[in-house]
Amino acid sequence: MSLIIRAVTRLDYDQWLPLWDGYNAFYGRSGPTALAPEITRMTWQRFFDAYEPMHALVAESDGRLLGLTHYLFHRSTTAIEPSCYLQDLFTSEAARGKGVGSALIHGVYERAKLAGSPRVYWQTHETNVTAQRLYDKVAERSGFIVYRKIF
Repeated sequence: MSLIIRAVTRLDYDQWLPLWDGYNAFYGRSGPTALAPEITRMTWQRFFDAYEPMHALVAESDGRLLGLTHYLFHRSTTAIEPSCYLQDLFTSEAARGKGVGSALIHGVYERAKLAGSPRVYWQTHETNVTAQRLYDKVAERSGFIVYRKIF
């Protein structure tokens, strides 16, 4: 399989959306708990706004999108350079186990280096053991536990 990791383009929307919906469904955001359409619209628009720190890469093979990753840069109190947060990563079911996820992560690594960011980090749900097998190969666990309060 020839795989290309590249920045998303506006022409990708019709193939990006099912991947985005699949990602959200995986985390329980579908049906009555689905994201509001305006969130999806705004997320998509942010990828093409030069003033936004949010970016998207896609994995393409033979004209078909097989996966996506969304990442953003932000400041930190512990470094001068920006940190890179890999927020979303998803591959189509048919593409799993074929190196697509790893290629997308390495694509983010390359973009982070180009942006002068020495750090890429992400989180996953503790039950996502399949993804953790990949993550343990391409990064190290930080040991931090995430706390949050939703209003």
